[in-house]
Amino acid sequence: MQRPSHFSRFLTNSIVILTVSLATQSRADADEVFKPLFDGTSLDGWVNVNCDSSTWTVVDGMIHCTGIPTGELRTTRQYENFVLELEWRHLKPGGNAGLFVWAGPISAPGVPFLRAIEIQILDHAYGKSDWFTTHGDIFPIHGSKMIPDSPSRGDRSFPSEMRSNGTPEWNHYRVTCNDGVVKLAVNGKEVSGGKNCLYRKGYIALESEGGVVDYRNIRIKELPSTNPTSNEVAPLDDGFKSIYNGVNLAGWKVPTGSEDHWKASDWKLTYDGKSQAAEKNLWTEKSYRDFVMICDWRWPTKGTKRSVPVILPNGDYKLNQSGEKETVEVQYPGDSGIYLRGNSKSQVNMWTWPIGSGEVYGYRNDPKQSAKTRSGVTPTSAADNPIGQWNRFIITMKGDRLTVALNNTTVIDDAQLPGIPLEGPIALQHHGDPIEFAGIYIKEL
Repeated sequence: MQRPSHFSRFLTNSIVILTVSLATQSRADADEVFKPLFDGTSLDGWVNVNCDSSTWTVVDGMIHCTGIPTGELRTTRQYENFVLELEWRHLKPGGNAGLFVWAGPISAPGVPFLRAIEIQILDHAYGKSDWFTTHGDIFPIHGSKMIPDSPSRGDRSFPSEMRSNGTPEWNHYRVTCNDGVVKLAVNGKEVSGGKNCLYRKGYIALESEGGVVDYRNIRIKELPSTNPTSNEVAPLDDGFKSIYNGVNLAGWKVPTGSEDHWKASDWKLTYDGKSQAAEKNLWTEKSYRDFVMICDWRWPTKGTKRSVPVILPNGDYKLNQSGEKETVEVQYPGDSGIYLRGNSKSQVNMWTWPIGSGEVYGYRNDPKQSAKTRSGVTPTSAADNPIGQWNRFIITMKGDRLTVALNNTTVIDDAQLPGIPLEGPIALQHHGDPIEFAGIYIKEL
């Protein structure tokens, strides 16, 4: 048999060395395009959306989540097309959590969750249901849209194979988001996905929802843009900061006699209407000048039937032929409001009167005010949701001018509040009735 020449052996060895070198370089290049999304030592690059400072901490190179309250930690910037890798583990059986992609910046109305595509992170012991599994479901939440891959139910994509490890073992997720298509690989194999997602550019977020969870090795590789339209992109962070942490009433003045009545109830701030304090309203510790406030609220009980006055568009009460106030019967769950700048006169009202919520009672009922002022603080339409459903106020106070949007309808537009203080705290009003608040954010102007 002819033995290989020295040149042949040299050439073969060179090819092997070159192949190994290229493979090593290829892996290095692949790793190089992945960037850490978590630096292992701090929460730089992340925003605590609506949780307490104790909810999200860095422990031993991991992001640790207590699961209390329900809320999110999101990235400071948006991402469009990308591959995201992370590892997670639940520390208690039956834990619940999630990963959000293409998310909005703050919680959707009436919930503690962001509008997003959710990738489920549940522990095996959570329980079984026809509507979800614990192994990597993908589904749109709170206004998002997605066509799910099979197997599916409704708009939820179920995993084709159960691959997640139970508490306290680690799991690896690889999430590919590209041009409105999302795919999830669990521990090395793709199992679920969806297409035609809306949004398809937004924030990435980790969810706190009762489970004690650790996250580590979070990294991202961005892919080229596919030029989403403006309605396919989540709103940008507009500077809103949560002023309720879901754990306690830090930042609010809770006088003796109110402790058992104004309560932190996870993502909801609840009031039973029965405070025994001398000052029964719940005031912020901080004072504000010009600001935009977001506040969700709802009536937890249906109340009773009650006759209430009819208010005309100019702010006057409608009178009958006898000159008395005309009334109409409504379902009446209660009355409340938001006091602006330390002043009960500048109260943005909540009720079920026919005129709708959002009026400024103290100014509308003040005969010393001009007709223009009184009509300006009277809602132009009743935009309240049905009793029991959540409502969202967006209140803008700038100088002595007030604008109030209720459920995406502007009901008070640049109304003047003569004599309103330049600065003061904000209060949630006691009126003797139970009410629930959530999603309380402030942006100072």
